[in-house]
Amino acid sequence: MSLTPSPTIVIVPGLRDHVPDHWQTILANKIENCRSVPPLEKDRLACDAQVAALDGLLSDISGEVVLVAHSAGVLTTVHWAQRHRRPIRGALLATPPDFATPLPEGYPTPETLRENGWTSTPRTPLPFPSIVAASRNDPLAAFGCVTDLARAWGSRLVDVGPVGHLNPAAGYGEWPPAEEFVRELGRVSHHRTV
Repeated sequence: MSLTPSPTIVIVPGLRDHVPDHWQTILANKIENCRSVPPLEKDRLACDAQVAALDGLLSDISGEVVLVAHSAGVLTTVHWAQRHRRPIRGALLATPPDFATPLPEGYPTPETLRENGWTSTPRTPLPFPSIVAASRNDPLAAFGCVTDLARAWGSRLVDVGPVGHLNPAAGYGEWPPAEEFVRELGRVSHHRTV
């Protein structure tokens, strides 16, 4: 039996998630082997720029990776997966938004999202295992829409209950299930079949 190094955890924030009290930031501070896609200084709303930032970070990492994406970070991840081929151990995809319908006031309009390349959302199976954490009362996506996305991506759907958009505005802060999902996705089998 050989020891396999732990995968690198890569945090893929949404468009607003670089804040200290967000569960992704708290999780990143707990994990030793963790990197985060940095916030963009320009073209912040551009899907292509977000995908390039993720790809740039991944190109600097050797070994296995588990992606931990939230909100628009989920869509960054699925757009990235359509364009690039790099082995990924697994991905936690928490509360993906529905960019096909108008978002609440204060969020980008459908026109802005379309102009910045976010629509349409890829619906092809992901080339790695994934867990979609779906909220029952997310103001950015109906549960049925997220269920359909999980099915299209070949992801395991986990109903995490009424957690809003799973962000500080919804009271999250720390979100302990994220650690469990990351551990599950990062497990490496040490048994080989001959």
